[in-house]
Amino acid sequence: MSSEITDPQLSETARVARDLIRIDTTNRGGGDAEPELPAAEYVAAYLRELGLEPQIFESLPGRASVVARVPGAESELPALVLHGHLDVVPADPAGWSVDPFAGVIADGMLWGRGAVDMKDMDAMILTAVAELLRAGERPRREIILAFFADEENGGVYGSHHLVEHHPELFAGATAAISEVGGYSIDVAGTRAYLIQTGEKALDWIRLRARGTAAHGSRVWHDNALTRLAEAIAALGRHEWPVTLCDTTRDLVDQLAAILGEDAREVAPDELVLRLGKSGGFIQASLRNTSNPTVLTAGYKHNVIPDTAEALVDVRSLPSEQGDVLARVQAIVGPDIEIETVHSDIGLEVPFAGELVDAMTESLRRADPEARVLPYLLSGGTDNKALSRLGIAGYGFAPLRLPADLDFPGMFHGVDERVPLDALDFGHRVLVDLLRRY
Repeated sequence: MSSEITDPQLSETARVARDLIRIDTTNRGGGDAEPELPAAEYVAAYLRELGLEPQIFESLPGRASVVARVPGAESELPALVLHGHLDVVPADPAGWSVDPFAGVIADGMLWGRGAVDMKDMDAMILTAVAELLRAGERPRREIILAFFADEENGGVYGSHHLVEHHPELFAGATAAISEVGGYSIDVAGTRAYLIQTGEKALDWIRLRARGTAAHGSRVWHDNALTRLAEAIAALGRHEWPVTLCDTTRDLVDQLAAILGEDAREVAPDELVLRLGKSGGFIQASLRNTSNPTVLTAGYKHNVIPDTAEALVDVRSLPSEQGDVLARVQAIVGPDIEIETVHSDIGLEVPFAGELVDAMTESLRRADPEARVLPYLLSGGTDNKALSRLGIAGYGFAPLRLPADLDFPGMFHGVDERVPLDALDFGHRVLVDLLRRY
């Protein structure tokens, strides 16, 4: 597929993002996915037109990631990894106002699966690099561009595969920038931007209850499905207490200052929920969570099953992963087996230093009113994999958004969309950052 830009009414960033949305890279998890290879080939073609030498790596046939290096003007500086992912979560067209893979432009927005998570940032990365190189400039430091497969499955066939099998690709890098940070929220009329300085640990677990199979007409107390249902209900209703880490404590203190409150007198939940639609997303960063997501049991109406299973998405604060899993076992009881399907670490990096200063300054050059705050992501990114190489990862996909837009609700949501002017804002901020950092 050609990466040629043809629509003069859209910025190049919007057109690239639209092109990528139109490539269906649905990831259903567990290795079941539409291959990322067509999107990887699009990205590689774009980078080759800039004079770069991208490499495509396939962990399995079609499960493709792209990596390229952009030389920096000051070769003695450590390299920066600028990365995105090419896959997206499923989208059921029946619930959407538009075809989720058509890249529709309407109401000043780009609509489609990946418009927010994260083909928008992929496009911003590509066009920011393009602007510099076409002008005969170089970024201040060497940039390692990476566009990974399989992020929505924990990066098994993407970032983790490359870190394990091709760590040399990231040699010389000490920091990384990726998704789910840098976007604006409204704090009582004050526009603030959230830089992601941490993310929760991840444990996707399977609960299994066992019983004895029997005819459905029996009086029967050894029912695996009943046993599992009781365990799932207890876990799903469990209220995890608020527990602050360095990042969330800093965030709460700064929110209190903006809102004119004393952080010692107002509960963190209360402060965060004053953010309106953004508050629900941030609220999950204040505590551990354990959400049942899938139930599987039985095969016929009149047969009592001997096993029943459930999938649970557990997200722990960075320092509490082991304790949380032990607590889950205590909640569901000793008779429920717990199997870990996929696990990954939590992260927390300082909201300080040269990179944080540079991100903050680039935001404020584009938006002088900007307040910049740290936050902990309740989900996870490919920064987890890169951290195994000692690379400190931040979330910084800068977008200036309307105060009334439920942007966090767009992640994995219906009618995912991003304002066109926000894409152009992010492009400008990234260009400035690459020039200065």
